[in-house]
This record gives sequence, C-alpha cells and structure tokens, in this order.
Amino acid sequence: MNHMATHSPDQLEEQIGLWRGYVKRRQVIQTTDIIELEDHLREQITGLMKAGLATDEAFLVAVKRLGKLDVLSQEFAREHSERLWKQLVLVSPETSEPAPRHRQETFVAFGLAILAAVLIKLPEIFGFALDDEASFYMRNVSLFVLPVLAAYFIWKRQTSQRVIISAASGFMIGAIFANIYPFISGGSTEGLTSLHLPIAMWFIVGMTYAGKRWSEIAGRMDFIRFTGELFIYYVLIALGGGVLTGFMFAIFQSIGFDLEPIMGTWIIPCGAAGAVIIGSWLVEAKQSVIENMAPVLTRLFTPLFAVVLVVFLATVAFTGRGINVDRDILIAFDLLLVVVLGLLVYSISARRPDARIGTLDIMQIILLVSALLTDAVALWAIASRITEFGFSPNRVAALGENIILLVNLAWSTVLYLRFVRGRALFTQLERWQTQYLLVYAVWAALVVIVFPPLFGYK
Repeated sequence: MNHMATHSPDQLEEQIGLWRGYVKRRQVIQTTDIIELEDHLREQITGLMKAGLATDEAFLVAVKRLGKLDVLSQEFAREHSERLWKQLVLVSPETSEPAPRHRQETFVAFGLAILAAVLIKLPEIFGFALDDEASFYMRNVSLFVLPVLAAYFIWKRQTSQRVIISAASGFMIGAIFANIYPFISGGSTEGLTSLHLPIAMWFIVGMTYAGKRWSEIAGRMDFIRFTGELFIYYVLIALGGGVLTGFMFAIFQSIGFDLEPIMGTWIIPCGAAGAVIIGSWLVEAKQSVIENMAPVLTRLFTPLFAVVLVVFLATVAFTGRGINVDRDILIAFDLLLVVVLGLLVYSISARRPDARIGTLDIMQIILLVSALLTDAVALWAIASRITEFGFSPNRVAALGENIILLVNLAWSTVLYLRFVRGRALFTQLERWQTQYLLVYAVWAALVVIVFPPLFGYK
C-alpha cells in the first residue's frame, strides 16, 4: 500500500479508511473485532503523536505494530478468547472453527425476531385489532420492531449504559408523540407522523449500531452502508416470503381450507416484523459477501438514474410543462431524490479513497447535477402551489424536505467536483454526508412533534 505523508485530520481519516477496507477484506475477522482494532489503532496514533511523531509517521508505526501482531494484539486475543481474532493470531485461518458466539448470536437473532412478531400482535389484547385500527398501526409500526433491533445491537456491541438510556428515552418519546395527539383519522398530519417517525427512530437504531463510534465518520458511514444492505436483504426475504405464502395459500386451498384471514392478520404482519431482525442478522453475519454488492449496484443504477433525470429535464425544457404538485407526485419526487442520495452514499461507501478518477465518478457528478436541477424544478412548483392555495401540512413538509435535499445535493456536487479536480479529499465528501444525517433526524422529529398541533391535527 502506498502511504503518502499526511498532516490533516481529513488525510488521517482517509488513511485509516484504507486500512479499514484492507482489514475488512480478511473474511475471518468479525465487524466487532475490526471496530476494536480500529480503536487500538487510533489510541496508538494519538500516543505516538503526543510523543512527537508527525501524523503520517504515527499512522505508519501504528499500522506496522498491528500488522506484526505484537504484544498488544496477543493481549487482545487473550481478552477475547472466544472470538475469531484469537484464531487469526494464535492459529492459522485454515484450522479455525466457528466460534461459539456465532451459534449464540443465531439463537439471539431468531429469538428477537419472534419477539418482534409477538409485539406486532400485542395491541390486540387491548382491543386494537389490525383490521379495525389501521391508523394506530401505521403510526406505531416502527415502535414494535425498531426497539427490538436496537436491543440486538446493544447485545452484540455490548453498548454502554449511556447509549442504552438514550435509546430507551428516544423510543419512549416517539411512542408518546405517536399516540398523545388527537389526530383526525386519515388526516395529513397523521400520515406525516406515520412517514417521519420511523425515520427519527431509525437514527436511534444507528446510535446502538455504532455505539461510541457514532461521533466518527467511519461509524456513521458503516450505519449508512448497513441501512442499504438491510434494504437489499429485506426485499429478497419479502420476495421469498411472497412465493412461500403463495404456495401455502394454494396447497391449503386445494383441501378446502381458506388461509386468507390468517395471512392478513398473522402470517404477513408477523413475518414482516421478524424479517427486519433476520435481515439485520444476515447483514452482520455475511458482511464480507454483501460488501461486494455495493460497487455492482452503484455501477448498474447510477447511469440508469442519470439518464432518466436528464431525459426528464430535457422533456420539461422542450415542452415547457410544469410539475403537477399533488400528494402522490410530491412523494414520488422525494423518493426519487432520496434514491439518488442513496446511490451517492452507497458509491462513497464502496469507493476506495485512493482509487483513480473513473467513469463512475463522472456519472455521479452528472447524476448529482441533474438531481439538483430536478429538485429546483420541484421546489419552484411547490412554492407556486403554496402561493396559489396557501399552506397545508403536506405542502410545508414537501417544501422543507426538498430544501434539505437541495442543500445536501448542492454541497455534495461542489465537494465531488473539487475532489475530481484534485482540490479536495474524498474524506470531506464522506464527512459531509455523515454529518448531514443529523439534519434528517431533526427534521423528522419536528414533523412528528410540531406539525400536528401547528395544523390542528388535520
């Protein structure tokens, strides 16, 4: 590996990122071990810099020490005798056997999946039937599943008490504001709460996922990567579950037994809740395989989305037609822009900082610029609609979300252009994306807490 002299925090983070990517490619090392190894690496770098070494010298010496598996690594292996790290340090990888913790984690994951499935049916004991109380389930669905997922990461990461208390407090606050307001059934503010509460709660899951690394670029970027990978696995599980459900329905129908009522009230909701936990466990267990998906997906979909947006903008310019701003159209535009940002972040997570500038980088810039212009067109249409018909919960929410996306897209475009021209480090783009997560969380919380009383719970 070619290490250049580094002097700034961004350059140090870039070098640590290269080291982390190298270690992750060693499939016998677990994610939790990599996290602890990185902590040791950072501690050594800090100590060496305090001793008078320059940043680049401290990094090289610290990596060399870890690479030689010296006394520090041996002590780390003895402290974690049941981990794969002991097998890596004390025995050859070829003779290593599955650690007992792997089997234990399997039982924990399936147990928590069953718990999530049970929790989704628990309100029926208090008279909240799924068929009759759809609005209640829409507002609270994330509160049945995400606390269980957070518990999985708390167990797996051995999270600190401070993070546990913060997560529990966040979920309790979410539950209060999801149920304390006198929503008008089917109203806009209830729908906005149903859409935005899971976003705010997902960031609480991120705190438990990353633990003390939540304040670091790498920790937040790992959570972003995990989010994308979980989505992939969840879709695959849903497709497989759909096929399985169809076969079940067909074979029971052949003997005159109608499974439809059971499917709608038990199999589908319980399976959907449990699949979140199982998908997360699969991502954690098969991380080394899934990591290869990121570059494949970004190379496949980035050009396609770029072409779609460019054609759309050309059509708008040629026809002179504006956007018809109704609720479904606004949601579709916001989802499109979120997917574009997702492709960007997934590309960032998959890209090696020292890789040469390539065609994919150019396509990313085209995608960013076209998404930025599309967002501007949507914002103009929303502003015109508000001017003509006044404020409503959906219009204000769409306006705020599009402004937030516009700022992110604009500065991401600037940073990517500067990187391609050699005037900025790739780490600066990573830092911008991970720090901007807080903006999404705060906005989602504001929509859940402020919008209902502001708009009279309509």
